[in-house]
Amino acid sequence: MDANIGIICFKSKVLANGEHPLMLRISQGKLRYFKSLGISIKASCWNFDKEEPKRNYPNREQLLSIMNQTRQEYVNMMFELKALGKDFTPQSLAEYVERSCNKQNVGDYIQYIIQYMTAEKRLGNAKAYISCYNSVLRFAGNLDIPFTDIDVNWLKRYELYLRKRGNSDNTIGIRMRELRAVYNKAIEDNVVNEKYYPFVKFKISHYRKGKCKRAITKAEIHKIMNVDLMEITTYYSPLLHLTKDLFSFSYLGCGMNMIDIAYLKYSDIINNRICFVRHKTKQPITFQLLPQAVQIVDKYRKPDSQLNDYVFPILDRNFHITEQQQYDRIRKVIKGMNKALKKIGAHLDISIPLTTYVARHSFATVLKRSGVNIALISESLGHTSLSTTQYYLDSFENEQIDEAMKNLL
Repeated sequence: MDANIGIICFKSKVLANGEHPLMLRISQGKLRYFKSLGISIKASCWNFDKEEPKRNYPNREQLLSIMNQTRQEYVNMMFELKALGKDFTPQSLAEYVERSCNKQNVGDYIQYIIQYMTAEKRLGNAKAYISCYNSVLRFAGNLDIPFTDIDVNWLKRYELYLRKRGNSDNTIGIRMRELRAVYNKAIEDNVVNEKYYPFVKFKISHYRKGKCKRAITKAEIHKIMNVDLMEITTYYSPLLHLTKDLFSFSYLGCGMNMIDIAYLKYSDIINNRICFVRHKTKQPITFQLLPQAVQIVDKYRKPDSQLNDYVFPILDRNFHITEQQQYDRIRKVIKGMNKALKKIGAHLDISIPLTTYVARHSFATVLKRSGVNIALISESLGHTSLSTTQYYLDSFENEQIDEAMKNLL
């Protein structure tokens, strides 16, 4: 549906100087959205019938020029969205224009993404975009450039720059995928037209020499779950025991990510059923805990545990208060767990280097080998696309997910 775009004098609001603000008004059916132009005018200088300054207004021509230019920006964006087949509301139309006007250059737009990811508490993603920003800035020296400057030749020069700095194909692939993600978001936000997209001709798939196998067999999972840790160390290691338990819980718990495990609270578990929202994708996840997973939860439950307490001893509400403190703590624990998993893997002669991700990948792989539908696995993992699940592997009812998980042991 088209929108009507006009500029009005907001007579009902009186500013400190006695004037009234000029507002952009976007109307679409019963929806209305108002945005200030940052300009005010006296009511006596405004023609309310024609919605324009009176002829005797001193700066009439200049103000009309500003009004027409502003109105045209919104009209142009409306037609562009219609041409792309994108729906919009008065508010989203204004947001599209704002993003287009304020983030035309590459540097500002990447900074916008970083701020957005940080606000969304997706600090891992924010960190990746910070790495992208720093790498591209070192190469270009200046990011006050439009996205149209990033063409195939630009990408070839960037690749050569990365190689001269001694980066491996894997690292180059990471940097290129980060930059491609930025470009995709810029297209989605109408910062740059899709026709300038350089990654159609500049392929980055060749940087991935082959998928690194990250899943282990069901038999190897059993070895980890049943290993006697005293055979690995002569002393009691809390980290080693926590590592074994959380690796097992991740596998048994729909391949839960360690960040989600860290944030898991007792209030998320009702009658041995977990219900939570995945930290990264905001996808709701629910499943019935297997008996072995319940035992792990009970192992860490304290007599005075409250519903708002974290289930596992990773985060402390009294110390890890800010998002950054929580993020740093979780990364530190994961780093320690990965070192502990290397010891467990070496002791059990497991050829694949063990990490916390192996539990998640193994959950998906074991279910797939058991004949479970990939779409069901995708929902269990909280993925937003089947392609992500497919890479892990080489709407359903809760009962279906619960039934599928019986294949894990």
